[in-house]
Amino acid sequence: MAVGISRVKKGEVEAHQKMMTLAATSALLFFIIYASRTAFIGNTAFGGPDALVPYYTAFLIFHITLATGGGLLGGIQVYLGYKNKLSKHRKLAPWASTIWFATAITGTMVYILLYILYPGGETTSLIKAILQG
Repeated sequence: MAVGISRVKKGEVEAHQKMMTLAATSALLFFIIYASRTAFIGNTAFGGPDALVPYYTAFLIFHITLATGGGLLGGIQVYLGYKNKLSKHRKLAPWASTIWFATAITGTMVYILLYILYPGGETTSLIKAILQG
């Protein structure tokens, strides 16, 4: 996404369109894989100390909210760009890109908390993994 943004700032509109299409396709593919894993296997519960569970849960809900908003804004951006509604596309772009980057950062942090810093908890349903208790 950052490459796509830099391309359009340099006036390379076609390269921008290709990079952003690749970014949107990658995000959609990631979501499909994640949703499939959730449906067929379940989600990993937080395995860290009980004292951190409320903070982790709040952070996870924040990440899910960002991801949902970023996905919706990304879809709208792709639509506006391909329909050549560039005035609206340009107005929404700073918001969409900020939310996408924040989603990537918070998603990485969730991964680190679940699998690197603390041992993963049990695999459970999505609701139980979020609410834990």
